[in-house]
Order: sequence, then structure tokens, then C-alpha cells
Amino acid sequence: MIVLPASGPFSLAAAAAFWSGFPAGSGDGRGAVLELAFPAPPGWGTVAVRLVEDAAGVGVDVLEDGGLGEGEVARQVAQVLCLDVDGSGFGALGERDPVVADLQRGAPGLRPVLFATPYEAAAWTVIGNRVRQAQASALRRRMAEQLGVRVTASSVPAFPPPAVLAGLDGFPGLPDPKPERLRALGRAALDGVLDRDRLRALGREEAVAELLRLPGIGPFSAELVWVRGVGDPDALPTSEPRLQAAVRAAYGLGEGAGPDELQRVAESWRPYRSWVALLLRARAGAQTSGGRAS
Repeated sequence: MIVLPASGPFSLAAAAAFWSGFPAGSGDGRGAVLELAFPAPPGWGTVAVRLVEDAAGVGVDVLEDGGLGEGEVARQVAQVLCLDVDGSGFGALGERDPVVADLQRGAPGLRPVLFATPYEAAAWTVIGNRVRQAQASALRRRMAEQLGVRVTASSVPAFPPPAVLAGLDGFPGLPDPKPERLRALGRAALDGVLDRDRLRALGREEAVAELLRLPGIGPFSAELVWVRGVGDPDALPTSEPRLQAAVRAAYGLGEGAGPDELQRVAESWRPYRSWVALLLRARAGAQTSGGRAS
């Protein structure tokens, strides 16, 4: 078993609870255990892991390495859990901002859990466009069960690999033009366009510009892929209405406060703006939907 160290506060139990409650979650979380299965670049073989809380961080039991080797699997899992980010300064934010301190006390050790790949994040934005989250979640789950790969030792079906989406003619419950858009995303992933390391190297501005050129990816979707698919601890999703509402409620701002006010408030969250945004959304989700957050 490979152990991923955590720099700064981290709770696998909190990560498992969050991901299990997220509509697009592709894992099985039970207490301090989390199972993940996903097609992984560069060859897009199916990876399956069982993660357990460890005194030194997170233990990674590789059930299937997808042809990558255990070291590369562990590296990609660290990215998904945001353990590749130095979180040692996160606690200090609460010393400067009492709202952040309250959020940290309410969800100790919670960091963002990314989509397994930007490819899956982009596919989720297409599947979920203009439909209720519960409906999109059920559709994504059926696609994983019917078109994805299930590793014998894992209880989790993986999302279909890019080659499958690239040849997708249609799927029950998936209206036009979504199959066409998913085919384009499958081809883009096979061409390396949606590679996480590549997009990170480009930087936010250039990466988002590339994402916007993909069919079905608008500004909101591109931002989601960047924040939740690529992973940027200091990204601020200013176009997300639910985050704006959560900030207004937490900081006692007027109803007219919008993106500019969000930018101002969030300056004190640097360099972990997306982490604080997650805590705000998670608390708002728990207050309004019995613990679910997205």
C-alpha cells in the first residue's frame, strides 16, 4: 500500500462524505474509506483504488492500475484529493477571518475532491446541462454501469473511457445534441486536449480559452472544469450563483452584492480561494438539502 502524505489538515472521512453526496460522484464512501474507479490517462485504462485513513495521510490500495503502475496511480489520486497542494497555510486563514474559522470548525479537514479527470468533469457539464441534478446523476450512473468498466475487486463502475464516448451514437435519456457533444469530448480527451497536467501548465486563462472551444462548454462549464476537474486551489468561481448567495449569507451582505463583492471578500482567502468556496457551498448544501453539497 502506498501512503500519500497530507501537508496541512486533511480528513479522508470528510472527503468521502462530500464525494458520496456529490451528484456526479463516482465513488463509494463509507466512513474513512473511499473507493474510486475511473479511466485514467494517458492510455485510459480503468483504475480502481481503495483509500483508507492513515496516521501519516491516506493509504492507497491499488485494486487495478490500468496499465499505469502503482506510482502513477497514486500521483493521480493525490491530485484528485488535492493532496498535491501544500495546505499547511490553510489554518492561518481562519486566524484572519472569523467566517473562515467557523467554516473550518464545521468541516475539519475537508478539501475539494476533484473529478477523476478533466474529461469526466467536462462530460458531467454536458450531461447535466438544463436538467435537474438528480436526473443528471442517475443518467451518469446508468452510463457508467452500461458503458463503463467494472473492476472485479471494486464495487464502483467507472465512467466510460473516451474511446467509448467518441463512438457514442446515443443513450436512453440523453437528448440531442448531447451525444454529439460527448463524442467531441471523447475525441478531445484521446487527443490529449483534456489532460490535467497539460491544462495546468497552460494556466487558467489559456486553459479556459481552450475549454471554451469545445462543443457544449460555455463560461460556467469551463470554470467548473478548471476548478473541479483541473484543480486550482486559488481559483474563484465567480459565475456560480449559489456561491454568491452563500457569501452574502455568511458575511451579512445585501441582496445586491454580486461578483465584484465576492472578489473583494475573497481576497483574504488567498491562496486557497477555491477551498473556502467549497466550505461555503458545503455548509449551504447541508443547511438546505440534508447534507448534500455540490
